[in-house]
Amino acid sequence: MKVIVLFVFVLGALSAAGEEFFAKVGGKVTLNCGVSSYRRSLQWLHRYNLIHSVDQRGFTRKGTVELVQRSVLRRTNLEISSVTETDAGNFKCLADGTQHQHSLSVVSVFVSVHPSAVLKLNDEATLRCEVKGQPQGCEVKWKSPNTKSPTNPSTVQLKPVTNSHNGAWECIITCGSNTFSQSLTITVQEPPTATTTTTPPTTRKNITSFVTSVQKTTCTTCTANDCPLGLSCWMWIAIGMCCQFVLLIVCVILLCKFMRRRTVCEKRCSSNIYV
Repeated sequence: MKVIVLFVFVLGALSAAGEEFFAKVGGKVTLNCGVSSYRRSLQWLHRYNLIHSVDQRGFTRKGTVELVQRSVLRRTNLEISSVTETDAGNFKCLADGTQHQHSLSVVSVFVSVHPSAVLKLNDEATLRCEVKGQPQGCEVKWKSPNTKSPTNPSTVQLKPVTNSHNGAWECIITCGSNTFSQSLTITVQEPPTATTTTTPPTTRKNITSFVTSVQKTTCTTCTANDCPLGLSCWMWIAIGMCCQFVLLIVCVILLCKFMRRRTVCEKRCSSNIYV
């Protein structure tokens, strides 16, 4: 009986209670060993893989896993940079033979807005904040541009879109005393102002029938655009009448000359006959 009690006591001494740590993908996290100093040796293991080991002489030994390249010892603590999803899991810190077990939970935050981050007034949109690897007990909320604390759930429906939705939204993940965030900027555009241009009505000049001397065509119910050279139809009527008047005068002059010549010729012919 005494042996069993002694065995349980030794196990309790060799295994100390650990902590649960949280980190965001791409971020940095420091895992506390649980002791501030050691005498003989210190070891850090990820699952069953050695990461770093230091003996009492200060001689260091590193493991072969990829995590070694992104981690460093800070006294007795382990600092990990550029955290990846594969870093999640159990960690062990062995200080002078005493084992301290810890766990690391890694979260990936993805924020999106549908249909796009550029919205118009009175449209509809959906904001999503997805957390991959979300451990138990974590809370996900949205913080809107006009509020000081997150009040919206992980999925927000904007129905309809208003000017108050314009600005930086922030997805906040709270895991105990650890807080992570991811921002998203939404732009709300004003609808274009409708400009009404009044086109002056086209004055249609109705004409029953007229004949132009230039084209010799009949135009009925014409407009100014229907007549050649952009002149109004009344202008073409005036030009046609002027041309006809000039032709009439020319014809009269020619007829008068012809009649004079004929009269002179008849007089000469009659005088020759009498002689």
